[in-house]
Amino acid sequence: MKGKRLRVAVVFAALMCLAAVLAGGEPRAAETAARLQSGDDAAALFAKHCAKCHGKDGRAKTLKAKFNKARDLTDARWQKHASDERIFNSITQGGGKMPAFKKKLSSAQIERLVVYVRGLKK
Repeated sequence: MKGKRLRVAVVFAALMCLAAVLAGGEPRAAETAARLQSGDDAAALFAKHCAKCHGKDGRAKTLKAKFNKARDLTDARWQKHASDERIFNSITQGGGKMPAFKKKLSSAQIERLVVYVRGLKK
């Protein structure tokens, strides 16, 4: 009887360890792969939603950018003075001719875009 309880306890502990490993590692890897395939990474998000007006490089040198007076996202002075919160809010709420993306993008996607925009600095 004692041996049977011990075996059940060992099997139970092994299953719990396996579940912990799978919960901590595999879903994240699968989620990351799925996100990259779905175009949910920052570069793909920028290309899909922002490059039309801000240009592929963020410099706003396109005809549409000039017509809409889109901001040059690479400008060092603007990068220095614009907080992450301000950039997040601009993407979320829009402003001027810039559309709001709060219904098109999740908060996590917008946060990734903020980091991406920061990386465009000259």
